[in-house]
Amino acid sequence: MNEKIQRARDVALGILKPDARDLEHGLELHANALVCDAYGFAPRAAWDGDAMRVAIEAGTSEADLKDLEEEMSMTRCVTDAGERAEFQEAWEASGVTCIFQNAGEESQAPLRIIKRLASFTYVGDMLREFLVRATVPDDIVAARRQNRRCFYTSRNGVPLAQDWVSVEEEMGFIRVFFQLGVRMMHLTYNRRNMIGDGCAEPANAGLSDFGRAVVKEMNRAGVIVDVAHAGWQTSLEAAQASERPMVASHSGCCAVNRHIRCKPDEVIRAIADTGGYVGICSIPAFLGRSGDIQAMLDHVDYVARTFGVDHVAIGTDTAYVSRNEAAERKKVPARRRVRSRWEGFWPPDAFGAQWRQESMTLSLAWTNWPLFTVGLVQRGYTDEDIQKILGGNALRVARAVWTE
Repeated sequence: MNEKIQRARDVALGILKPDARDLEHGLELHANALVCDAYGFAPRAAWDGDAMRVAIEAGTSEADLKDLEEEMSMTRCVTDAGERAEFQEAWEASGVTCIFQNAGEESQAPLRIIKRLASFTYVGDMLREFLVRATVPDDIVAARRQNRRCFYTSRNGVPLAQDWVSVEEEMGFIRVFFQLGVRMMHLTYNRRNMIGDGCAEPANAGLSDFGRAVVKEMNRAGVIVDVAHAGWQTSLEAAQASERPMVASHSGCCAVNRHIRCKPDEVIRAIADTGGYVGICSIPAFLGRSGDIQAMLDHVDYVARTFGVDHVAIGTDTAYVSRNEAAERKKVPARRRVRSRWEGFWPPDAFGAQWRQESMTLSLAWTNWPLFTVGLVQRGYTDEDIQKILGGNALRVARAVWTE
């Protein structure tokens, strides 16, 4: 392991303090398990700082610069040998087989969404010896058997025509993006849309009539309904409307830490009743208390003990970032300050001071997945139950929603 991965590993071990028996058993169990990040991001490459500098000096627009930044972070693992080696090292250190990969910008506009999806399609096509794009649930199992990694693609919003001619025409892009490989979609992203209220809306108005039609169409198409960023009433009503298992892919429990991105018991019970799960994230401010690896495991514990081990997964919502990032960013000239994009319209206290405490984020580093398993061993879970939490529940839901 490189020094960045090792440092994060040491911080987590210092918090967990496992004995030799639990550590050995947890690491062996993790190495042999099918592990699915129920919502996450592939390791991110560093920008090419010189290319960014040239683009800025040429007067490239802010919109195009943002696209360039995103594309570099997603695709330089293909075009740069050093970034590719670190990309693969991080995957291998994590022991993750499949990432339910965010492969669409936080938007409902199809042309904006397709850019990020194209980048991950390109990565999957170009790194086929190491990585595949899973299009059916059995592809995840095959990737594990072949010692390869895979994406099962997700996106932060339902693609809509936004012409508002008819309900049916408005929803036509759900099937299109399913055919492009997208297998899970958020109903909302923080704020209100035509489907329902997001988690950051104080009104908490719930699912619209159109939203109920969207849930029905997602069920029909074979797309997993995800309410991770939805308001509590929207989440509850979506679960009541869904005829297939649905999820909150990267969230937490209000009973452990009351936060807009966590779910109250009523919502978790409704999700569990569909056969779905809550994926526990690795964001310190959402987890509360210590905000570290133990806090994340507290949320896992709460769902497993209260609602059953079949209804909890881990969806980190984090990524490993290349060690070269800081050096490459130093090459980039200062840019003028721009307004925050609509999708960044979070309440002012959503992340809090905890976000800046490095020891918390280090213990929850994406490459520390094997220590998540060690922590579950310490807490007395059986091997069978740990395998459900690590990937079995995510695979079961993917199979239950698949319709082709």
